[in-house]
Amino acid sequence: MKNDWIMDVLTDLHTFAFENEMKGLANQLQDAQLVAAIELATLDEETLIEPTHAEIAIGAHSLGVRDVKRAV
Repeated sequence: MKNDWIMDVLTDLHTFAFENEMKGLANQLQDAQLVAAIELATLDEETLIEPTHAEIAIGAHSLGVRDVKRAV
């Protein structure tokens, strides 16, 4: 897995947030770690084709359309 460095970064950020009593941020970073692990596992299983700018703008990529939800 060539992109696993992101897990180290998220772990470091989570540790910092947790140790500095930033509970909300620590929880969000823990969620981000889970999402990153899933995404990285998916990348390992499939051949990644670079998405176009238009696909990124609508939340899609060459492997299908993702259900994009954002907190407002």
